[in-house]
Amino acid sequence: MLDKKSRILLIEDEPKLCKVIQDELQQQGYIADIALDGLTAEKFFHNYLYDLILLDINLPFKDGLSLCKTFRAENTHIPIIILTALGEIQDKVDAFALGADDYIIKPFHFDELFARLKVFLKRAEKISEEAITLDIEDLHIDFRNKTVWRSNKEIPLTAKEFALLVLLCQNKGKVISKQEILEKVWDLSFDTGTNTIEVYISFIRNKIDKPFDSKLIHTKPGFGYYIK
Repeated sequence: MLDKKSRILLIEDEPKLCKVIQDELQQQGYIADIALDGLTAEKFFHNYLYDLILLDINLPFKDGLSLCKTFRAENTHIPIIILTALGEIQDKVDAFALGADDYIIKPFHFDELFARLKVFLKRAEKISEEAITLDIEDLHIDFRNKTVWRSNKEIPLTAKEFALLVLLCQNKGKVISKQEILEKVWDLSFDTGTNTIEVYISFIRNKIDKPFDSKLIHTKPGFGYYIK
């Protein structure tokens, strides 16, 4: 798997607390997206790939326990840490029964939160490294056999095309810059001044997108490329 910053979904309905936690996460080197209600959280979860979820229980529109159940049903590996003021034993039992991995009661110390984060992210990374497939819409990547399928049709890719596609897919929804592509796919720390990346993006677009109605590979002019 290719190295990337861990992306965390923070679901908390108190804006000030949310911003404080987000700032602390970003200072620790994480990417942190904020959802202030259950419906927004659900939308984020389906639009992006997250490495860990921090989840409050009392939320507008859809409560945290319902979200926990939904997230766990759709992703058996992602760590879910409950952050809540509800400290009764039954609250914890209910959360764990629905698939939560940990339960932290507010107020908490950030040192404790980050210590637990690191444990779960390391565990999730190990599971991710052992994963042999990745699916986005009707696109299926088989890491063991280095094959790619779309709509049950196998798509032949070169080694570089495969590496570029995997980088984009592992960062679903995130714009990947040309510099990051150079570093992670070509092992170059500088821009050679050629249009190699544009050429390879065109190659995989012709194979992955052109024969199909829905397009997965997108360009954000001046910034880079992303899968959506």
